[in-house]
Amino acid sequence: MSDHCNEPCGSEPLKKSKWLTIAFWLVIFTILYNIAEGIIAIRFGYSAESIALIGFGFDSLIEVSAAGLVLWRLFVQLKQADDEQVDKMETTVHRFVGITFFALSAYILFESVTALWKQEIPHESLLGIALALLSLLIMPLLSWGKLRAAKEINSPALRSEAKETIACSLLSLILLIGLAANAMFGWWWADPVAGLVMIPWLLKEGIAGIKGEGCCG
Repeated sequence: MSDHCNEPCGSEPLKKSKWLTIAFWLVIFTILYNIAEGIIAIRFGYSAESIALIGFGFDSLIEVSAAGLVLWRLFVQLKQADDEQVDKMETTVHRFVGITFFALSAYILFESVTALWKQEIPHESLLGIALALLSLLIMPLLSWGKLRAAKEINSPALRSEAKETIACSLLSLILLIGLAANAMFGWWWADPVAGLVMIPWLLKEGIAGIKGEGCCG
């Protein structure tokens, strides 16, 4: 008996099918959570006149659009579409996710520069701090699960969307620091400066997505 044939026949397709289902439900959870997060952040962001909180809410809605396309791609594969159709969708979704990184970068750049220029001082937002803490707990776990699933089903599109979830985690940390620094020390400039620091990483991932880098797994 060959040394490389230790697993039962058909175990690899079953494993891939299992991870495909896991990926599907992880993306559904991503969509539902980000819809709720976006609505809450935008609603209370306007109340507190917090650019960081409003921007965080729009980021959540951007991720919903990216996750929605990834969900469509996973659904097609779950229906056992032919490889050519799945590959075509993979490329389309991967590039769209790349574009959303650019959209997010542009929004953060505009809002951060505007906040610094006008010296806009937001009100304290305890609910915003609580929302940032919750996202900081949930998003890293969610991104880890999607990265693992992306590796198992060989999906660069899901990997890119998972990296966008990582970006959401970083934005949660930035939001938390900004809101806490403003509430505790009156450092109104903390969150726009931290937002600017994120832009190079977001642009790098956006370029990789548009070019389709990593499409061979």
